[in-house]
Amino acid sequence: MWYVVQVVGGQEHAVITQIEKLVDADTFRSCFIPQYEIKKRYAGVWKCVKEVLFPGYVFVDTKTPERFRKELVKVSRMTRMLHDGSEHFIPLADDEKTLISAFIGDDDHVMKMSEGIIEGDDIVILKGPLMNHIGLVKKIDRHKRLAYLEIYMCGRPITIKAGLEIIKKH
Repeated sequence: MWYVVQVVGGQEHAVITQIEKLVDADTFRSCFIPQYEIKKRYAGVWKCVKEVLFPGYVFVDTKTPERFRKELVKVSRMTRMLHDGSEHFIPLADDEKTLISAFIGDDDHVMKMSEGIIEGDDIVILKGPLMNHIGLVKKIDRHKRLAYLEIYMCGRPITIKAGLEIIKKH
């Protein structure tokens, strides 16, 4: 099951490195940072870059969350597994995991950039992970090539960013 570990924003990669070095590998299957692709302009040239999809969070696939939590104290940076207020750690719900998996895939955990058009007041996604999830899009920033989505993580609504290139407007 997937569990979420809260970390200091901007230190996600450093925490992953420490987990892979210090935490007993038998306590987890994988540890990853979901990311999304976005196009940014540097010195007049558009480049595809990756940004963290959930800033301040690292995802862990484990069958033994209690054992993993005990091992997590070896990491010198601030880490905290999300729990329900008691000492029970809450995994992502199946529908939340399914949605995030549909966005990021299983191999590189990167949400590819989507492409779409605007027809009147409607957005039509032509390709990419947002294709069947247009109802989640709450706002679009055409200048920054971003879509803002509202999804649920651990039962709470959160807003995430996703790369969206609007190629035409009718």
